[in-house]
Amino acid sequence: MKHQSALLAIVLLVASAANPQQPTPSPGDTPATKEDIQKLFEVMQIHQQMRQVMDAMMKQQSAMIDETLKKRYPQTSADKIARANRMIADTMKNMPMDAMLDDMIPIYQRHFSKTDIEAMSTFYATPTGQKMMREMPALTSESMQASYKLMQKQMDDMTKQAEQIVKEDQEKPKSAPAVPVPSERKN
Repeated sequence: MKHQSALLAIVLLVASAANPQQPTPSPGDTPATKEDIQKLFEVMQIHQQMRQVMDAMMKQQSAMIDETLKKRYPQTSADKIARANRMIADTMKNMPMDAMLDDMIPIYQRHFSKTDIEAMSTFYATPTGQKMMREMPALTSESMQASYKLMQKQMDDMTKQAEQIVKEDQEKPKSAPAVPVPSERKN
């Protein structure tokens, strides 16, 4: 579940980076069709972009899991760490890319009019737009690497806090249920 949430965040990051601060379409604007958005996705090569981002994310996740496992469970064998890495690779490889893109279409339709989509398609068909799309995976990967230490510290802090909560709950003495005290009658 964590991996799918992280993937969704990356996909949304790519989508938002590729479409910075576009206004929500006005009620009078012609809505974009599914075909308009599919054309945009083709021009943006979004399927390939998502695959490259997922590959970069897989490498990042593997490194974070390796470090976390080695730190928390120093006795863990290299074989088990390799198994964890294979699990991550399999999870990422089996992500339903087409279904994810289909799920994004209504989101784009809510935020962009037909005119917006056509303008973006025109831009991404230009050499500058194509360069932006070629560079996006490297930008995302480098950004992830730059934030790796901060992300690892946050993960460590959250894990310690969660472990503390569980530990406190386990250490709580089981108290006997409260026995109601009969109320005094005043005459």
